[in-house]
Amino acid sequence: MRILLTGAAGFIGRHIHSALSPDHEVIGIDALLDSAHGPIDAMDGIIRADVRDHDALVQLLGGVDVVCHQAAVVGAGVDAADAPAYASHNDFGTAVLLAAMAETGCRRLVLASSMVVYGEGRYRNTAGDIVVPGPRTGLAEGHFDNTDPETGEALEWTLVEEDSPLQPRSTYAASKLAQENYALAWSLATGGSVTALRYHNVYGPHMPRNTPYSGVAAMFRSSLECGLAPQVYEDGKQARDFVHVQDIAAANVRSIEANLPGFTALNVSSGHPITIGEVAATLSEACNGPSPEITGKYRSGDVRHIVASPERAYTVLGFRATIGPVEGLREFATAPLRDAEGTGAPHV
Repeated sequence: MRILLTGAAGFIGRHIHSALSPDHEVIGIDALLDSAHGPIDAMDGIIRADVRDHDALVQLLGGVDVVCHQAAVVGAGVDAADAPAYASHNDFGTAVLLAAMAETGCRRLVLASSMVVYGEGRYRNTAGDIVVPGPRTGLAEGHFDNTDPETGEALEWTLVEEDSPLQPRSTYAASKLAQENYALAWSLATGGSVTALRYHNVYGPHMPRNTPYSGVAAMFRSSLECGLAPQVYEDGKQARDFVHVQDIAAANVRSIEANLPGFTALNVSSGHPITIGEVAATLSEACNGPSPEITGKYRSGDVRHIVASPERAYTVLGFRATIGPVEGLREFATAPLRDAEGTGAPHV
């Protein structure tokens, strides 16, 4: 099979490239932006190409059976000024790619999406009823739990499924949902197939070092490498799903080889929830570092809990993650990180 892999030089892209069978012919492309990779002129086996370059894509797509689209500006964004970069690289880049695929007759796409499209997680009250929480209030006083707007009682999280409402709460989240929407429209217009993989908190070897756009696991790692205690926001009890990058790569390989019809969105998660406090404590213990500090600080846009159901991915793809978060995080505590440090959102 001939595969075009975008974002091939990135954290996840490189792991997907390694996981694909040598029976496949993989064309890896990447814009090699300084903001993602640091100053770089070239990378072995990677073609320097921007997914916003229609003419370059048309040339590269000749004979391609499936596109695995990982190229994107990542992270929640630091401020509103980042929005044009997300819209340009993620939204417009995906639209150009889909147009080039339609022009060249490539009808299969595996898309890197994200849990952030859901926004807030899913909650239930003590009676077991699903409740949509209101905005969190009292954060400054240390009241972090979501509450029932009618009764005021604290709500418990439950698993988010793929048919849950999509309510992005950050610039990055808005761009990932836009990618899904463009892909769905393309699928309906062309008869092509799309598998949108909604990654949960990805971590693993060669993750980028600490930047304002890094995941929390890498930020904790960076603190520990400096001999500092990881700074845990709120009370550390926020529930998440941390999924190892090798499992992310395996889900992409299965999606490439499965050839699912139509548009299919799938959660890609470990299936083993863990709190942010437990993530920090696991990393600290594994590298004999200082204990985490529960700061009580907060970010107003953060969600309290978001934990995914992995069942549809198993039913549809036969995919289950093989690396649990405790095992994986212990390994991650001393795993190599990427030498190049990004500098922020790229220029448009």
